[in-house]
Amino acid sequence: MKTTLLLATLGLFAASAAPALAQSGHDAGHSHHMAQAATPASVSAARMSEGTVKKIDKAAAKITIAHGPLDNLGMPAMTMAFRATDAAMLDKVKTGDKVRFTAERVDGVFSVTQLEVTK
Repeated sequence: MKTTLLLATLGLFAASAAPALAQSGHDAGHSHHMAQAATPASVSAARMSEGTVKKIDKAAAKITIAHGPLDNLGMPAMTMAFRATDAAMLDKVKTGDKVRFTAERVDGVFSVTQLEVTK
């Protein structure tokens, strides 16, 4: 009897959680992340993330950043390479710098659209 009750409870829980999970659209892979629409500067500054520059590749216009969660992209904390939308941003930073940045998906590529060194 207890086993039947337990299975029925688990079944109800799974059935009620399935629509919420389906609506969340969360996926552990990066291939389904969507870019946010452009926002005013004040809103954009509010969604800047923090991180540490690990590598700069000026020839490829890429920057590798160890960062916290990127809420606008649904990403957990990790270290990853981003394309710099403006290669001149890379002249303002060096490996080891603490930065605030905005990452977005631009033309299907994870990109840094804003970058500033923090103190």
